[in-house]
Amino acid sequence: MALPHARLLDVIDIRPLGPALHDAVSTSLLKTDRLQLLHLVLPARRNLPQHHVDDECTLHCLEGDVEVEMPSGVRRLGPGQLVVLPAEQPYSLSARVDSAVLMTLLLQHGDAGDGGGRDAR
Repeated sequence: MALPHARLLDVIDIRPLGPALHDAVSTSLLKTDRLQLLHLVLPARRNLPQHHVDDECTLHCLEGDVEVEMPSGVRRLGPGQLVVLPAEQPYSLSARVDSAVLMTLLLQHGDAGDGGGRDAR
């Protein structure tokens, strides 16, 4: 059963999980027609394969140590650091240690992929 999303004006706790991070799973925290917040949990030495989203997005390292790999180079993020990716930027994520990342997606009609994004009508 899927966890319910938070709603607008709800307070969402994204504090570091500490030792509980090891057993945590990725979740979608909030999704509206225009915005989605994803709490990505990446175990040590695991990768999120290369992909892209249609609009700009942010990747905010909450805890751990992750590398954002792009054709233009690698950005390494530690706790409290974020990077803003341009629209359609191919990227992959690699966790050096157990890590958590807050990903913020801009949506068009509830979709960050081919059916939405900045050029959707």
